[in-house]
Amino acid sequence: MKRMQRGFTLIEVLVTVAIVGILMAVAVPAYSDYVVRGRLSEAFVALGGVQPAAEQYWSNQRKYDGFDTTSAFPAATPNFTYALSAASASAYTVTATGIGKMNGFVYTINQNGTRTTTGSPPGWGTSASCWVDHKGGTCSTN
Repeated sequence: MKRMQRGFTLIEVLVTVAIVGILMAVAVPAYSDYVVRGRLSEAFVALGGVQPAAEQYWSNQRKYDGFDTTSAFPAATPNFTYALSAASASAYTVTATGIGKMNGFVYTINQNGTRTTTGSPPGWGTSASCWVDHKGGTCSTN
């Protein structure tokens, strides 16, 4: 009488482990980049809302200096802090600086609506004309 074999052979288990390992080597970095891009949108939304709020402040005060003390200025979040710099009667720059897992990302917007990426982790790149939101220094339409 033949005995029925149950279970998996060692080769079958090793092949399965190798396939899972290869899939994880591709999936984990892609997912990590996806999570980072999702967190970047937090800064983009906050900075995008700054410009109309700053213009409203200017129409009332005739200056940008002091805009960061209003409720319209974005508050710090777990991923970004926001700061007003170079504020005067006719100009401002608002900077979003990454903290925690977003450390290294630095985005700015000014009174002309110029969006720049002045800092980023290795592999992401910088730009004088847009907010970098993909590795390699590429920007989506912001």
